[in-house]
Amino acid sequence: MRVVVLGIGNILLSDEGVGVRVIERLEQRYRLPPELEVIDGGTCGMEMLEQLEDLDALIVVDCVRCGQAPATPVLLKDDDVPVFFKTKLSPHQVSLSDVLASLEFTHRAPRRTVIVGMQPASMDLGMELTPAVAARLDELLNMSLAELRELGLHLEPR
Repeated sequence: MRVVVLGIGNILLSDEGVGVRVIERLEQRYRLPPELEVIDGGTCGMEMLEQLEDLDALIVVDCVRCGQAPATPVLLKDDDVPVFFKTKLSPHQVSLSDVLASLEFTHRAPRRTVIVGMQPASMDLGMELTPAVAARLDELLNMSLAELRELGLHLEPR
């Protein structure tokens, strides 16, 4: 089994960095099994293509603008993920959409893709998450862990 948890976001734009902050916590707090790779995708795009080929599952953690109250967690999976790409909800969506479309075209797309996200409160210049988003960061971490458990991966705390 090959599973990737991909945190994307720009840590220079406050809540825009939420995906990166979640995967930092994941790596700090849990031992990662060999079949799980955690990637800090930052604001990357097509350069991630090889790392995301032929995965059993891809869990993307990012800020998601979905018209909800600030700091609202969002979970999209299975049939809901393509809907995510019909409207631009994330600043990285175009890059991620291009990567996933390329993988689909070459028949190397992940068998399962999940988006774990949070409505940002602010995307102003600043390296700190807003208090509202920071207070709910562990919720995104727990949502990511729940998706991993659903795949049969149970991470041990450090």
